Formats: sequence, C-alpha cells, structure tokens
Amino acid sequence: MNRLPLTKLAAAMSSAFRRLESIPYADPQRTPDNWCEFQPCTTIKFASKEILLTQPSSTFLVYLLGLLTIGVGLGFMRLRGDQVSHLWWGVSLLLWGIGALLAGTSYQAFGYQIKCARRETCAWTSWWEVIYLMLQQLSVDALLAAVAYSCTEGTVRTVLLGYASLSALVYVPVAFIGAIAPFKSLITFELMVWFSTPILLIVLVTNGWRYGTLRTPMDLALMGAWVLLLLAITAYWLYNKLDITRKLWAKGKGIWFSENDVLHIGLILWMIYLAVVVAGRVNDYVPPA
Repeated sequence: MNRLPLTKLAAAMSSAFRRLESIPYADPQRTPDNWCEFQPCTTIKFASKEILLTQPSSTFLVYLLGLLTIGVGLGFMRLRGDQVSHLWWGVSLLLWGIGALLAGTSYQAFGYQIKCARRETCAWTSWWEVIYLMLQQLSVDALLAAVAYSCTEGTVRTVLLGYASLSALVYVPVAFIGAIAPFKSLITFELMVWFSTPILLIVLVTNGWRYGTLRTPMDLALMGAWVLLLLAITAYWLYNKLDITRKLWAKGKGIWFSENDVLHIGLILWMIYLAVVVAGRVNDYVPPA
C-alpha cells in the first residue's frame, strides 16, 4: 500500500535532480553533431563498445592531478601523529583530489556521454561537476582549518574555524539549490572561486604576518604555497580572459591547450611543492618562547 507514494516521491526527486540538464550549453550551442568541433575527441573501445573520449591530453592532466593530490593527502595523514593540522591538510587534499577526478570525468573525459549523448542539445553541466564544486570549496575550508591549528590559538583560531564552518554551511546549500532550481549563476566555477579567494587571502596574510614576526621555516613554506596557488589561479584567469584556448585550437586546425590545462599544470607543481616543502614543516601551533 505504501508503494505508490514512494514511487511518486522517487519520481519527483528524479525530476528535481534532472532539472540541471535543462540548462543548455549555449554561446555557441553545443550539440552531439558539433561537440568535437570545440575540442579534440578520440574514440576508444571498451568491452566491445566504442566510447567518445573528450580532450585526451587534458584528461591525462586532470586525472594525474587528482591521483597525485590524493597521494599527497594520504602522505599528510601518514605523517600526522597527534598533529591536528596534518589531519586537516589530509582531509583538504583528499577532498580536492576526489573533486578533481569527478571534474575530469565530466568536464573532460566523458563529457560527451554525460552531457550530450542521446540529446538534441548538450547540457551545460552535470551533477559530477556540481559535486566537484562542493568538494572543492569544502577542501579550501578544511585548508583554513589546517592553518588555524598550525598558526593561531584562542580567539583567532575560533574565528578562523568559525569562518571555515560558515563558508561550508553557506556554499554547499547554495550550490545544491542552484542545481535543483536550477540557477546557473549559483553553480559556476567563478562563484566557487569567489567563495575560496577570501580564505586564500586570509592564510596568506596570516603566514605573512607570522613570518615577518617569527621568521619560522613553516610560515615561509606556507607563504610560498599560497603565492604559488594564487599564481596558478591568476594564470588560469588570464588565459581564459584572453581566449587563448579558442585561438590556439582554431576549430581543430591548431593545437589543444586549454585554460584548464594551465590550471592543472600549476596545481600539479603546487602539489609537488606541498609534498616536498610543506609536509615536513607544518605542525600544530607552538607558542613563541
């Protein structure tokens, strides 16, 4: 007797989650027929089926980034001992790495299957990408928690942890509502960056002030990390703003090197820096002697 209401509820939930597909890929419009005019594609065989793989070189870079990030996160976990800061670094990088794999699956590797196949016009985004945005923001929030435990105490630490929690509690529902409604403006990469940027500035200022006062190797290493991260984001933004991807690609007559490739190479270098320079230097807060 309860099957009918449950069936209706399941149908309603399915309909709500599928609304995300109603946002078209426009300006210019993408369709299954012209999908590969805007990016490189190749066909691979899997289990006797042919699958269209989008942006093979970009797929390699983003999956490499995801796996490397997870590996570095596990390295922080392995080194943590009783260090709470190491725990939060590990959480942050694990979320970041998983998010990168989800993003690469939908933005690059299997974007055609997820957003285009069996459709008249391609969808602009997918739940793979929305969940990536959520995980990315949660990762940056966890990063702030890591710095709070490494570099602050008392009221300042409480404020930073509160800000990290508030950021997560605001952004995740905003992105979820944006996907269900759907509101395109609430599920853009740019909006997520706007949420993340204040945190990056907070940690840069925190470690800059501490290094100027205490001259500790940890603060110098962390300052380097934030500068490298901001440089990677800035390079992505400039490359995208100048529309270099489209100009280089030239409708398939040129080469493929996208703004995402610029960002992912920058982040790969950042992860190597975290593993080599930062991991061995961060520790929980120690009051100045």
